[in-house]
Amino acid sequence: MGQNSSQGATMTKPVRVIVVGAGCRGEIYSQFASIHPDRMKVVGVADPRKFARTKLQRQHKIADENVFDDWHKLAEREMFADAALICTPDRLHKEPAVAFAKKGYHILLEKPMATTAEDCKAIVQACTQSGVMLSVGHVLRYDPTIHKIKELINAGAIGDVIHIQHFEPVGFYHFAHSFVRGNWRNEAESSFVLLAKSCHDIDLIHDWAGARRCVKVSSFGSVSHFQKDDMPTGAGDRCVDCPVEKDCPYSACKIYLDRVKQGHTGWPVSVICPNSYPDIESVTEALRTGPYGRCVYKCDNDVCSNQVVNMEFEGGLTAAFSMVAFTEEMCKRKTTIYGSKGELSYDGHEVHVFDFLTQRSTKHTAKSNTPMHFGMGGHGGADYHLMDAFISAVANNDPSLIRSGPEETLLSHLLVFEAERSRLEGRVVCPATADINQS
Repeated sequence: MGQNSSQGATMTKPVRVIVVGAGCRGEIYSQFASIHPDRMKVVGVADPRKFARTKLQRQHKIADENVFDDWHKLAEREMFADAALICTPDRLHKEPAVAFAKKGYHILLEKPMATTAEDCKAIVQACTQSGVMLSVGHVLRYDPTIHKIKELINAGAIGDVIHIQHFEPVGFYHFAHSFVRGNWRNEAESSFVLLAKSCHDIDLIHDWAGARRCVKVSSFGSVSHFQKDDMPTGAGDRCVDCPVEKDCPYSACKIYLDRVKQGHTGWPVSVICPNSYPDIESVTEALRTGPYGRCVYKCDNDVCSNQVVNMEFEGGLTAAFSMVAFTEEMCKRKTTIYGSKGELSYDGHEVHVFDFLTQRSTKHTAKSNTPMHFGMGGHGGADYHLMDAFISAVANNDPSLIRSGPEETLLSHLLVFEAERSRLEGRVVCPATADINQS
């Protein structure tokens, strides 16, 4: 995959893609066409928001007849591309993924696959029956340094894997942005946070466990701090008019307005102005009238701000995952894997292996080769490598280049649903063997 994937492609013309959902993720994935116009071309877009779809149309010079305000209209067209990038909101993944798979499009589907186990199974079934490739946007699988962990485990660097500890620091303002004020704040409107944010992480643990099936899972978590009971005395409804705003680390003025004044108009600022480019005036108006200007203690958020998941796999392997909102670092995962012959540690930047026999520690690095100046440096460059793998897979008709294919990704998603069931029911759950062909 990755660095060698562009060699020997069987498709001489660029892979043609349509983008269903022209928001943040759709725009980022589409940038691959700007980096490699000889390998990928964006030929269609569907998004109900005029600003978003028009922006993408201009970026990629998409013909007017291939620009739609409703993806159903795009699906009714005769197939005119090789692949579809499904980047709609979480609850709107299943229907377009199934529809475009049945049309014969290869599918890149933003994570999570869907918000119910049944919908996830339906997507896999549609892709399998249609004979199309499915790549799920578990971008961490494509992070070169994180992938080094898998390579070291497979090479026997630490012997048999005995225990995995994995930690996700979400970041205090990232959580406030996405999961208190933003699109993923409310389970009924999106999904529970373990699925929306941390299916990445359960997927990694599932991958590191290899062929061993999870036999027991338990989980605990709740909404902490971002509640009315924790509201500072005298706090207003909106940060722009709040008398205690200067003393609040979650102030929308600090998170958005101050950044714009410093010239930063990318994420998260770009998200809060869906119908215009962000500047001081548009951001100020968004904070006065939109959801991102609300007091974090007066929102309709109900997703966990901290959660733990404990797992036991066949053969006695155990794993512990923790997700915490209240952190300085943002999404820089930390991992320690304990094996029979050594200990592997990852600090979010590099991997070290301590060998029990030699009692020496070795640092392992991985080359990224990510064109950072094209703005696809997110997730440690993994966004770029995900697209590199998917486009190469389509060009070469080689699904082995996809690290997050249908069956294995479905199994890790089902484990996420079982973990949340454990949290809600307050008991240890024994996951059933998944029938991935069940609709």
